[in-house]
Amino acid sequence: MSHLKDDSGAKLGMWLFLFTELLLFGGLFLLYSAYLSRYPHDFSSAGRQLNVVFGTINTVVLLTSSLFVAMAVTAVQRGEPRRTLWLLGGTILCAAIFMAIKYVEWSTKILHGIYPNSPHLAAGPPGESVFFSLYFMTTGIHGLHVLIGATLLAWVGAKVKRGAVHSGDYILLENGALYWHLVDLIWIFIFPLYYLIL
Repeated sequence: MSHLKDDSGAKLGMWLFLFTELLLFGGLFLLYSAYLSRYPHDFSSAGRQLNVVFGTINTVVLLTSSLFVAMAVTAVQRGEPRRTLWLLGGTILCAAIFMAIKYVEWSTKILHGIYPNSPHLAAGPPGESVFFSLYFMTTGIHGLHVLIGATLLAWVGAKVKRGAVHSGDYILLENGALYWHLVDLIWIFIFPLYYLIL
């Protein structure tokens, strides 16, 4: 009974934490909306400079990773630690692919002089500078969440390997999967806002 209470407390704590994360990104999206209404043409022009192919690939990669981590939870519930580890490995691999693509995307922009407070953006329309400042801030914070999520899942994977997380006690994996789904969900908002609707 006490074990069930502990699990409920851990789940509640994770949901409260996820709520604060939603407030953080919700604030960033509201800021984006406010500046979009002020600089619609500049935002449109800046948005067309982003690589839709990279954004699309990263969306598919994150959706795939969410499927993997959900399957990992099912596998541990069924008492299949080896399958759980493979699926967690797949999720972490997807995180690495996502970050590699994001690195290439950011590097390309920086090489072209597109980064916050750069002389190139300072000489252009003010809305483009605001757009890219928000883009780098939002995708940067999101990327940090991807790294944290991948590290968390690797730590949970080590516990699965040692038998500390198993079919009778898998709250750590469940909470790790919840966090990962949030990372995925936030990207589902970032992708259309910055890459598609402008």
